[in-house]
Amino acid sequence: MWIIVGLGNPGSQYTGTRHNLGFDVVDDLARRVNMVFRAGPGEFHFAEGQINARNVVLIKPVTYMNNSGEAVGDAAERFGVPPKDILVVCDDIQLPLGTLRLRARGSDGGHNGLYSIIYHLQSEEFPRLRCGIAGDSLPREKSLLPTYVLESFTEAERPIVRDLTIRASDAVWYAVTRGIDEAMNRFNANTLS
Repeated sequence: MWIIVGLGNPGSQYTGTRHNLGFDVVDDLARRVNMVFRAGPGEFHFAEGQINARNVVLIKPVTYMNNSGEAVGDAAERFGVPPKDILVVCDDIQLPLGTLRLRARGSDGGHNGLYSIIYHLQSEEFPRLRCGIAGDSLPREKSLLPTYVLESFTEAERPIVRDLTIRASDAVWYAVTRGIDEAMNRFNANTLS
């Protein structure tokens, strides 16, 4: 079984924001395989189903980004899934808009959601798919970055983001069915911008 975690913030005020790209990707996956999200037994919404006969649980933490690890750790324990079979999808401000980077393991790279997950799983040994959100309006001042990630994508960015969401969903599908290494080889080389 795989757990696929989309990172984001709960609440309609965050819908369509850069920081909620992880939610958008798991929502796209759920639509593809007719899964329906419901409130979980912990601080997450979840949907259960299959991708090409492989059991998957899609998770959207409702703990807010910086505490995502609480929900992911709880889900891992409840479903009995080790870190190596938990694929986390998140935004990445260090990657150009439209870029995907899939890794089998690694550090948090300055992402608070990943930091929280590493802390609660006590492991960096989980795959993660980073989706680039650094567009033309990315501020140079670090103090403005928290505001930037909570803003909606611009009208000009939306077609790129839609393509990115579909491609990220494809990458997750490929990772679950063919393995992380093959998915990295296929999806890390290309960008959408």
